[in-house]
Amino acid sequence: MGAADPGAQLAVKRCLIDTGPCVAYLDRRDPRHAQVAAELDAFKGQLITTPAVVTEVMHFLSTVPEGPAAFAEFLALAGVQLGALDSVDDVAGAARLMADYADTPMDFADATLVRLADASGVTDILTLDRRGFSAYRTAKGKRFRVVPAG
Repeated sequence: MGAADPGAQLAVKRCLIDTGPCVAYLDRRDPRHAQVAAELDAFKGQLITTPAVVTEVMHFLSTVPEGPAAFAEFLALAGVQLGALDSVDDVAGAARLMADYADTPMDFADATLVRLADASGVTDILTLDRRGFSAYRTAKGKRFRVVPAG
């Protein structure tokens, strides 16, 4: 067997992150705080989200003392990547998804995560919305893998 190529890079695990885990991580009163904190603290890789998720998190944390500032710090320290879904076509595509999944239902932030999954190929997602992300599919028909699996 040949020696490993020293120039080869290991693939970095990439995972989408939804609103719920961000809020639970930063709000110690949230009943899922301990579980989400353990998951996020153990995660080694690149977290990716959308500006719509950031907006939702900022809204939900607005009543938590220092919540928005703590979230901004979390984004920076964790190196969370913001997916660029910034065109009118992206908004229209998200609106179509929301209509398609109206019975689930799907909100705008969820729709942007589905669009980001299509654009990035990342289908692992840290979410508390098991029902939604178990039903949602990318445009290519790929299923999401909800993290944590348990």
